[in-house]
Amino acid sequence: MSNTKNTSQSQRSQDAPARKPSSEHSPEDTEGDDIEQEDTGRRTEHRQAHRRRPSTMDVLRGARAQLQELTGMSAENVSSFEQTEDGWALEVEVLELSRVPDTMSLMASYQVELDPDGELTGYRRVRRYERGRADAHRQGGR
Repeated sequence: MSNTKNTSQSQRSQDAPARKPSSEHSPEDTEGDDIEQEDTGRRTEHRQAHRRRPSTMDVLRGARAQLQELTGMSAENVSSFEQTEDGWALEVEVLELSRVPDTMSLMASYQVELDPDGELTGYRRVRRYERGRADAHRQGGR
């Protein structure tokens, strides 16, 4: 007397076609694989080419956060920005030294450069001033 059970798992394994070991692939098998790999590569390139660029506000917020992390100083605001061929150029106002009264605090303007994705690629301080001081305005070319 035979004691065999016909479970769904054993049934599936009996119905499934036998797989060839990888060394026994026919030329038709590898041709399909090549086409599938090329299609996958094209989809990846397409996704990368059309991935979402950060919005202007995302770039500005990210620039402040990155500069603050690098310098350890509070980046208070972005006073100017523009999109360039290489990414973004910004000027960020930073609190360098807090004083009392606050109008005597020492501020600085930093020129910040970002790549097209909003990653900081360089920065430099271009000006220092007291918070309460206005820029000197030139009149008549003096």
